[in-house]
Amino acid sequence: MTPALLDLLSTAFSGGASDVFLVEGDRPRVRSNGEVIVAHGEALDHESIAEIWRTCGLEPESQNDGDASFEVEGVGRLRLNAYRTLGRLALVLRPIKEVAPSFEELGLPGEILTSWLERRSGLILFSGPTGSGKSTSVAACLDWINHHHSRHIVTIEDPIEYLFHNEQSYFSQREVNHDTGDFEIALRQALRQNPDVIFFGEIRDAESALSALRASETGHLVISTLHGSGVAGVSTSLERIARLITTHTSSTASLLSQQLIGVMSQQLLPRINGGQVAVLEYFQNASITRKWIAEGSFDELRDHVTSSSNDNACSFIRYLVAAVEQNIIDPETARSACDRPQDLDRALRGIS
Repeated sequence: MTPALLDLLSTAFSGGASDVFLVEGDRPRVRSNGEVIVAHGEALDHESIAEIWRTCGLEPESQNDGDASFEVEGVGRLRLNAYRTLGRLALVLRPIKEVAPSFEELGLPGEILTSWLERRSGLILFSGPTGSGKSTSVAACLDWINHHHSRHIVTIEDPIEYLFHNEQSYFSQREVNHDTGDFEIALRQALRQNPDVIFFGEIRDAESALSALRASETGHLVISTLHGSGVAGVSTSLERIARLITTHTSSTASLLSQQLIGVMSQQLLPRINGGQVAVLEYFQNASITRKWIAEGSFDELRDHVTSSSNDNACSFIRYLVAAVEQNIIDPETARSACDRPQDLDRALRGIS
């Protein structure tokens, strides 16, 4: 790697950038506070990027894309996605972090999350679009367990985003395509590794949803993520999983209702004073919500989250109103995050 690229990566990541984008024939770009901006430096030639491909075991002459991770002296461990764009070689690089933020730093509801994490079995879901901070929230959860309980924690990820150091707990971190063939194989093997907690990177289809549920049913605490677009809330996320699993058998809806502990949906919005903040919607599964999930009554679940005023459930609207009133988020930013801005306007005026 050229000295100029080393300097770019060191400066970008030490300055808080989340990603660096490299494309041959173009100047480097970085993502900072959610925005992609042009970085200092000249346009990159083919060989500068091809060298990084080869360092990671990828073939720039024959491959079109690939994932990898590697260590850069003075920068740390990075994960990357290599790909082609209009025939040119390209890379997206992101640091693999070794210090997980706390619930307080992320603005997450620590009291409800710790009550979920105290459970010995069940399923906890984080949902939201790409780049909404799901992995960081999960890392905060695993780090909390690591400092408060003696557990064996198995993580199955593609790719690994945080490296954990054993404190009270013991970690077995497995990266798909490096430490294991795929998610399904890794999860089956994890059940033979005597885990207490399993972090299953992402529920992508019916098979992964059922695998996560069955692992929780056999006495494990399972934490996973679910991709969602826009402002998809907790009821929409659960409805999506229910559609996936009921293609197998209707009894799986009952399994979901019994094993689910809670769901937290999130998206990132810009703060008034710079940076980003997560806005959330969440609920804790209880007797009445178990009934609605088993029956597929997601409208009732949605109404419950929207109207709830206790600490076990909170809607996006309620969370946004609090953020606006505390001058964390600009009102127009909050409105842009709503699928029904008029509901936020009414809530800000105190109209339920």
